Amino acid sequence: MKLQLKTAAQPLLARINDFLTSQKVQAYVVGGFIRDLLLARDTADIDIALRADALEVGPRMATALHGKFIPLDKVNRVGRVVLGDAEAGTTKWQIDLSTIGDGIEKDLRRRDFTIDAMAINTEEIATMQRLDSAELIDPHHGLEDIQKRTIRAVSQTVFKQDAARLLRAVRMAAELDFTISDDTQELIRHNCHLISGVAGERIREELLRLLAVADSGQFLLTLDKLGLMEELAPELSQTRGVEQLREHHWDVFHHSIKSVDAVDFLLRRGSWPYTGGEILDYVPWSQELADYFELGVSGGSNRRQLIKVAAILHDIAKPQTKVLTAKGRTRFLGHATQGAPIASGILARLRFSGKEIKLVADIIRYHLRPVQISHHELPTRRAIYRYFRDTGDAAIDTLFFSLADHLATRGPNLDTDDWRYHAGLVGYVLSQRSRKEEVVSPARLINGHDLMSHFSLRPGPEIGQLLEAIQEARVSGEIATKDEALSHASHLLNLRKGEIHHAPPAAR
Repeated sequence: MKLQLKTAAQPLLARINDFLTSQKVQAYVVGGFIRDLLLARDTADIDIALRADALEVGPRMATALHGKFIPLDKVNRVGRVVLGDAEAGTTKWQIDLSTIGDGIEKDLRRRDFTIDAMAINTEEIATMQRLDSAELIDPHHGLEDIQKRTIRAVSQTVFKQDAARLLRAVRMAAELDFTISDDTQELIRHNCHLISGVAGERIREELLRLLAVADSGQFLLTLDKLGLMEELAPELSQTRGVEQLREHHWDVFHHSIKSVDAVDFLLRRGSWPYTGGEILDYVPWSQELADYFELGVSGGSNRRQLIKVAAILHDIAKPQTKVLTAKGRTRFLGHATQGAPIASGILARLRFSGKEIKLVADIIRYHLRPVQISHHELPTRRAIYRYFRDTGDAAIDTLFFSLADHLATRGPNLDTDDWRYHAGLVGYVLSQRSRKEEVVSPARLINGHDLMSHFSLRPGPEIGQLLEAIQEARVSGEIATKDEALSHASHLLNLRKGEIHHAPPAAR
């Protein structure tokens, strides 16, 4: 089949072809590059299959192209050539080189999905600007599946060969807006248990790429339908069917998934079909906030992705903390506090970094805090100081997640007045963050040495407790000078002496 193809990579492909020709190496451009070319998607990744040892050819190619060679798999003879520097303003290309020994069609039979099992000879694709055509090698009808927008497995053994493909099928469907074919869905269900044998870092990468997609909640439901969610996080499956307070529209499991959709909606990356879009008018937003949620955290993840991870796991401890009060009311006492370490354990298992785990755990631990810092009135400066002190780096993320949690609780039954109050509270707390020197983290009036020398105290926890109490008094406007700080410390010490003096003998 002849195809009309054009690509911005052609100058680079021509250089690659010149090098391979000089080395007398037959090669094919394969996989995702061909797929993206046919879909007119921008890509800086090129996959090339060589009829030669990629680990021998790769270093020479890197030298010829003024790039860097990275060996990836010594057993299967796979390597990578990296060109350019994005920070320096030059296009950064990644050329993955694989070794084939039995012909291109046999190599394509070992690939995952039909849309990735196509190839074009490098000589043809390098010169197609002149020929304006190229011969597509497509033994598994990948072009037809691209036209049908379908993800289909190349064979019945693709998931046994590499179980990470189980997640990749769903992630690719999300990124490309494709549908997984019925037979491939059934094959995934049959093999879903294999995902437990995949390295945690590979699972993490696929999940983060899935969560980078807008409206990703629907694809989490796809993972669940295919049996993968239970294999990935059996702790989450325990939340299925757990009923909640009457204001909750969904059970715990589906509320968690809806929270992901709500995060996307609030961060202007998705839709929320249960209310009108005008509810966003009450939510604070700016380009600064938009940039903030795209900030990298660690290992390629950003804050937007990690808030969605927190959304999935934020109520993970509700099943074991569910109790009925004497009045028959359902409560989940301490679920946020207990949920943070459970979520940390899951993420550690999936090889998330320490920074990623801490951010997610803190969002979960404090996700109820924004609605607890006031009672239908603006929070005090002391309450705001304590909020930023305790939540630290997760402060802004937690504020926005609390709004997502609210939306995913009420669903179609959202009370506009309650929403306006909650969004206004978040806006007010955010506005106070700009008053860093006054409210969030003012400079200390005295230090630990001042306390020890003035009151003849020894080092210990009491010093830190006094300094924190003085800081809170300063934020609330009770004190403003060093002398007032020392006077306040004296008052606190006298109170503590009085408590010790009046304590019963057993407590002393």
